[in-house]
Amino acid sequence: MDKHKGNLFILSAPSGAGKSTLYKALLSQDSQVRISISHTTRAPRTGEEHGREYYFIDDESFLDMIAEDAFFEHAQVFDNYYGTSKESIFGMLEQGLDVILEIDWQGARQIRQFYPEAIGIFILPPSLQALEERLRKRATDSDEVIHRRMAKAVNEMSHYHEYDFVIVNDDFDAALSQMSAVFQAMRSKTTVMQEKNGNLINDLLSL
Repeated sequence: MDKHKGNLFILSAPSGAGKSTLYKALLSQDSQVRISISHTTRAPRTGEEHGREYYFIDDESFLDMIAEDAFFEHAQVFDNYYGTSKESIFGMLEQGLDVILEIDWQGARQIRQFYPEAIGIFILPPSLQALEERLRKRATDSDEVIHRRMAKAVNEMSHYHEYDFVIVNDDFDAALSQMSAVFQAMRSKTTVMQEKNGNLINDLLSL
């Protein structure tokens, strides 16, 4: 087989919709998928490690990276910065790996300006009530923060139509199956197969 580039997937959802649980399950069953590790200035949550969930850096370091044009995209969410390193993304794509960017709709717009081939997937909760219940089960945020997150969630969900695929995370196994199907289908697009199996196709047509 010929060497080919992987696909870049944008995965967005309001906080509490279950996108992290979904992509972690996909990673465990699909060896061709990788998650992009972003840089952030927010403090680590309990159980998070530097270099695993995020690269945790201070504001000054983040602003230096912006000045150096080191980010594929970056955004400010509440009082914190988030950004995706160009070097890490392109390195994985060139290896033929599919890469997931877990970013919001603003970051997705930035990505598509520079990489229009990116494939967008938006995860929706089954209801606003279910979303709020999931946020409260975390027991990490005050009522004020939860209200802010719910208001932000409604705004985020209003941008679902900017994505190529929408998955409602009501039944987890069904949602995971849908997401896996999207990844498999994108690997079988004609343009991808022409690049991936160019030699084979030429041989088959060389009678």
